[in-house]
Amino acid sequence: MQFKDVIGQDSIKQRLIQAVSEDRIPHAQLLVGPQGNGKLALALAFAQYINCPDKHDNDSCGVCSSCRKYAKLIHPDLHFTIPVIKTAAIDKPTSSDYMTKWRQYFGENPYPQYEKWMQIIADENKQGSIYVDEAKDLIHKLNQKSYEAEYKVSIIWLPETMNITCANKILKILEEPPTKTIFILISEAEQKLLSTIRSRCQFIRVPKIEDNDLQAAIVDMAETTNTNPATIARLARGNYFMALEIMQNDELRSYNLRQFTSIMRNGYGRKLQEILTWSEEIAGIGRVRQMGFLKYCGEFLRENFLFNLKEPDLIYMDEPETEFSQKFAPFINERNVMFLFREFEKAYTDVSMNGNAKLIFTDLGLKVSKLIRL
Repeated sequence: MQFKDVIGQDSIKQRLIQAVSEDRIPHAQLLVGPQGNGKLALALAFAQYINCPDKHDNDSCGVCSSCRKYAKLIHPDLHFTIPVIKTAAIDKPTSSDYMTKWRQYFGENPYPQYEKWMQIIADENKQGSIYVDEAKDLIHKLNQKSYEAEYKVSIIWLPETMNITCANKILKILEEPPTKTIFILISEAEQKLLSTIRSRCQFIRVPKIEDNDLQAAIVDMAETTNTNPATIARLARGNYFMALEIMQNDELRSYNLRQFTSIMRNGYGRKLQEILTWSEEIAGIGRVRQMGFLKYCGEFLRENFLFNLKEPDLIYMDEPETEFSQKFAPFINERNVMFLFREFEKAYTDVSMNGNAKLIFTDLGLKVSKLIRL
């Protein structure tokens, strides 16, 4: 991965390059920002640049042995830590157990999404975590001498998924890292990290991808689409993964809209039996998809509330969503919007904590039936 392969983010690239040129590379950095903005791609490009023996002023060479190994994620001094799952065959999982699948996934899309990764390695009812055995394995690796590169680089994707025991062990090595060792943490929810871990890292906030940069990337893609690239870039809100979904007419977006429409219509009509049927269907789709649906609902509520303001520049909806919202938006107002937000957020939290999905969604449907008429 080279900096030129990362969409936009020019100011962040320059900041990272300058740190290398001035020989003031932090031993630990925390890259924070929304999903799909290229944080992980930036981290890998930075690590490759650091260890490239023939680096240029603005990028790694891309052709040396080190760069070629980085491009394939097989450099012996590059260590990836990612959320994994326990299975009957793997009781104490580490990233090494899933590295073949991870290399394949990252090779196809260097802007990975947690939900998609879980679909690849899990049955959607399981949620990934970084377990204590991962910390033990990583500490052992980093305490060894470098094989080839000047620096050993540990990239931790979504450190907020570490369990508390693992986080405490990682904290110890962050406080006293081995010589010539660099940590790069990639987070989408830094508030869930231990404050002591956050305090040990140099904080870099990576913004969403600018629309013009994302649009240019869409135009350069080999796939064709019937949707205008400018529209795709706008709907994606700086999220490359979302742009791909829109381009590919992903069924998930349509499914989420259908389910949102169902809960709102049944709630407004106070159709108890239909609400119960709906909750049973949603309870059967798996926790990762349930969380994705609830996140979609929160965003779509926002769009409908803003739709009433008649300010098109504030709205991010596709044609089916806009068509539905023309009649639905007036029901989302200042009297109920915050209450609705809270109920969907509560449901998201309950699902994430492995609550009973049928009870969670039944309760949500009943709450909606009360709030939608306010």
